[in-house]
Amino acid sequence: MGQVRSIRESFQSDERRPRPRICADRWHDSSGSPEGDRLKRGTQAQAIGRSRGGLTTKIVALVDALGNLVRFLLLPGQAHDMKGVAPLIKGVSFNALLADKAFDADWLLQDLDQRGATAVIPPKANRKIPRDYDTEVYKWRHLVENYFAKIKEFRGIATRYDKTDCSYTASWNLAATLVASR
Repeated sequence: MGQVRSIRESFQSDERRPRPRICADRWHDSSGSPEGDRLKRGTQAQAIGRSRGGLTTKIVALVDALGNLVRFLLLPGQAHDMKGVAPLIKGVSFNALLADKAFDADWLLQDLDQRGATAVIPPKANRKIPRDYDTEVYKWRHLVENYFAKIKEFRGIATRYDKTDCSYTASWNLAATLVASR
């Protein structure tokens, strides 16, 4: 009669079927997109950085003597506040700069001295030679904190709903306009 074949043999033929292969021109020597050198996507230039609380954005703001916003700058969350000071005060004239201890740096104090502005910045605890500052004028620094409290009334600003720094900056400008119009 007929030959007895195993199940496996019945599904396999003596001839090998050609298997679909990936074309060699699709293989790349390096990882990445085949289009070439495109910009890396993600949060590299979006003023989002990792800090202890997760992904955050720092805002360094400059307000006038009445507590109204003059300028602001977005920084990634892991960046120090001092990185934003130089571009923030560039081209702005003022008589005094009120800031907290984080801004106690020799280069900033020298820059303010050259401008003829008074630095009302308490010295850091680790400063070898303590400096004097006007404690009565420093009490007016609460205007900056009050401005941030007004801005944080806008939930989209307080929690950063916007992905890009451009749209987040636009939201800040809109909120600042609404605060100033009150």
